[in-house]
Formats: sequence, structure tokens, C-alpha cells
Amino acid sequence: MFYETRENNHGLESSPFNSLIIPRPIGWISSQDTQGNINLAPYSYFNAVSDNPPMVMFATVNSRSDGSVKDTIHNVETQGEFVVNMATFELREAVNLSSKLLPRHINEFLFTELEAIPSKLIQPPRVKCSPIHLECVYYQSVQLPISSEGYTNRVVIGQVVGIHIDDSLIISGKVDITRIKPIARLGYSEYAVIDNIFNMYRP
Repeated sequence: MFYETRENNHGLESSPFNSLIIPRPIGWISSQDTQGNINLAPYSYFNAVSDNPPMVMFATVNSRSDGSVKDTIHNVETQGEFVVNMATFELREAVNLSSKLLPRHINEFLFTELEAIPSKLIQPPRVKCSPIHLECVYYQSVQLPISSEGYTNRVVIGQVVGIHIDDSLIISGKVDITRIKPIARLGYSEYAVIDNIFNMYRP
């Protein structure tokens, strides 16, 4: 099949686009506002974009019902800090629950019954039971074209300034990703878990 994305004339029940760029890692991002209110939310448009220095990005393509940006975007752009917590298979239900659109200033750590612990270099807390945390400082936002009125379409880029890794995950000097079992977003309401890996070496 072929369809033009501008026309969106694929003829299917749901757009297949999100099922083609897969799997996508989930950025489970904690942040806080100027009053210290804490927010926790998952973003499936997330990835590393550089390793020297280490930098990550996440993006949102929707807004709150009043047209304002989501809490994470607001907090990061005004406060300049955020934490990426590893979303694992064991924590999948909490990750999903934290995606619920709640009124502003509602603490998703309390809503999901997750324990927060302090970060080392920045103010937003970390998810204690997550095995990996990336402490990040805000670098810049990139506004993307908007196809639907009232939506936000913005990429947020941050520099990783500190990394926490559970010591039990380091085997023979390497992180054993199969012990972590990170979850990834597919299309529709589908997810995947990484528990099997293989090696290929560049020629």
C-alpha cells in the first residue's frame, strides 16, 4: 500500500505511522514547578540524540484541554531540570498509570504510590524503584509544525549531567540490559519488553 501523509488516506482503522518507527524507548520523566509541585509522566517520543556530551530528547504532540502545554513541558522549560527514570516491565502498571491526565499540581508519585528519592545534582526527584536514572538540565526546545489546532508539537532537548545505575545490573563491567527488562512503545496500545539480545560487530 501507499498513502500520502498529508491526505492521511491510508484506509485503515488507525494510522499505521506509530507502528512503523518501533520500538521506541519510553522517557519516564520527573520534573517540578516553581512551587516545588512534582510531576511524573511517560513520553514514548523519547531517545538519546548525542553521547559527547550525552543528550536526550522527548517530544509532545498534544496539550491539556485548555490548550496549555503539559506539566512536564512547562516545568522543564521554566525550571530547567528533569530526570529520566527507566521504565521497566516490573513497573509497567505504574508507568501506564502515570500517563493519566490529572489536574495541575497533583503529584503523580502519590497517585501511583511510588516512592521519590532526591537527585544528586538537580532538584526534581527520582523514582526509587527504577534501576536507572538520568539527571538532566534543559538545553533547548524546538517548535515543530502543528497539524491540528490547539495542539502543542514541541521537542525538548536536555543534557545528561548525572547517571545512576543499580550496581546489581553491572556484570563484568557492562550493563546487563536483560536484567532491567525495559519496556518500549509500539503502535496502537502495544508495548514490547527487551529480554533477549544478540551481538553484531561492525565490519
